[in-house]
Amino acid sequence: MKGEQQIVDWVVNWFRKQSLWVLAYGTGCGAIEVPPTMTARYDAERLGIRGAATPRQADVLIISGYLSYKTLKRVIRTYEQMQSPKYVIGLGSCVMNGGMYWDSYNTAKQLDKYLPFDIYVAGCMPRPEALIDGFVALQKQISQGKSDGADRYKQNIDWYKANQREIFGDKMLPSYTCDWYYSDGGLV
Repeated sequence: MKGEQQIVDWVVNWFRKQSLWVLAYGTGCGAIEVPPTMTARYDAERLGIRGAATPRQADVLIISGYLSYKTLKRVIRTYEQMQSPKYVIGLGSCVMNGGMYWDSYNTAKQLDKYLPFDIYVAGCMPRPEALIDGFVALQKQISQGKSDGADRYKQNIDWYKANQREIFGDKMLPSYTCDWYYSDGGLV
């Protein structure tokens, strides 16, 4: 029975990695390199990567460019609206440490305190080739069953929400999810 489950998991992960629907959240110069990745020159669709219109249709959230605290709220809400399994790619140095805006009073730094990242693509700004390499790395993680950002968010929801509460204070986002993080998978 255990061997059969491993085969099923392998097949499911193979299909997941072959069809990634992407929602890009770009601010500033971070949004410049994502569209060329989807055009004929780089053709990310040959790898099974397509654009999604809404968070509920997306598997991958690409965050690129710096985020203000006000913008971070929207990104968190977007992430929480995505269906599991979901993955996050951090594109550029602004996502990792604030980039050239690191000393700004309203730039969110260390975004991994607020959302779980599966892949980081370094650079200022990374080229489309680097983003495609990031997608290939994500697909490899998915096929091996190692991409667990959504599970980490669910397991450590209290830690993530405490970090979010530190910066948002009493202006936390309302729970649009009916506390599905605390449920056992059934309706709450």
